[in-house]
Amino acid sequence: METGLLVTILIVIFALAFDFINGFHDTANAIATSVSTKALKPRQAILLAAIMNFLGAMSFTGVAKTITKDIVDPMSLPDGSTVILAALIAAIAWNLITWYFGIPSSSSHALIGSVAGASVASMGFGILNYSGFIKIIESLIFSPIIAFVVGYIIYSIFKVVFKNLNLPKTNKRFRYFQILTAALQAYTHGTNDAQKAMGIITMALLAGNYISDPEVPHWVQFSCALAMGLGTSVGGWKIIKTVGAKIMKIRPVNGVAADLTGATVIFGATFIHLPVSTTHVISSAILGVGASHRIRGVKWDTAQRMVLTWFITLPISALLAGFCYLILDLFL
Repeated sequence: METGLLVTILIVIFALAFDFINGFHDTANAIATSVSTKALKPRQAILLAAIMNFLGAMSFTGVAKTITKDIVDPMSLPDGSTVILAALIAAIAWNLITWYFGIPSSSSHALIGSVAGASVASMGFGILNYSGFIKIIESLIFSPIIAFVVGYIIYSIFKVVFKNLNLPKTNKRFRYFQILTAALQAYTHGTNDAQKAMGIITMALLAGNYISDPEVPHWVQFSCALAMGLGTSVGGWKIIKTVGAKIMKIRPVNGVAADLTGATVIFGATFIHLPVSTTHVISSAILGVGASHRIRGVKWDTAQRMVLTWFITLPISALLAGFCYLILDLFL
C-alpha cells in the first residue's frame, strides 16, 4: 500500500476517534444540567444525547466546509496528509489529558489550534489563511461572552415572569421541560461539533486528491455522526460532575435557562457556518444564569480554572501538533 493512501486511512481512523472522544468529552456538557437537577437519570440522559447528537450531525455540513478551507488551504500543503495526521494526534492527546483531570476544555480549540500548529511547522506562518482563521478565532472568543450575557438575560426574565409562582411546583414543571431543552442542546451540539471531524477528513481527501471540491461526502457525514453518537453513549462522568455541580447549585429553572441559552448560541453559530466551543458556550451560559440568580452562589474558583484552560488550549495544542509533525515528518 502506498504511503499517501495509508496516511489518509490513518487520518480517517484518527478523525473518527477524535469524534468518538469528543462525544464523551464535550457532550457531557449538553446533559450535565439535566443530570444535576435529576430531570433525567444518567443513563437516560446519555442515551438521549447520543440519539440527538447523531441527528444533529446528520443535519448540516456548513461548519465542516469552514474547517476544510478557512484555517489553511489543504491544496497548498505539499505534505497536507502528514500535517492533518499530526493535528489529529495532538488534539486527541489534549482531549484525553483534560478529560482525565475532569477539566471541561474545548475540543474545538484543540483541533483548530492543532491544525494551525502543524501547518506552521510544515510551511511557516505564511501558510495560514488569516482572514478565515481570525474569523474562527473571533467566533471562539465572542460566543462564550454572548452565552454569558444571554444566560443572564433569560434567567432575569424568568425571575420576573415566575416570581409569584410556588417554587416547588415550578421546579417540578421545569424538570419535565428540561428533558426537552436537554434534547435540544444535544441536537445543536451535534450540528456544530461533529462537523469539525467531517471538515478534517474532507481536508485530507482534498490534500490527497481523492476529491476535487470541499463538499462533504455522505459517508464522511454518516461516519462522523455515528462516531460521536457512540462516544456520547460512553458518557463523560468527570466533566458532567464539574459542569453540573462545581459551577453552581443548579435547580430545574436554572437548567432550563442555561440549556435554552446554550442551544440558541450554538445553533446560531451553526446557521452562519462558524465553529464554536460547546464547552465554552454551555459553561458560560451556566455562569450567566448563576450570576443572574445569585452572584455569590457561583463557584468562581472553578470558573477561573476553566477559563485558564480555555486560554492555554490553543497554544498548547498548536505546540503539540508542531512537535507531532516534526516526528511524523522523519518517518513519512
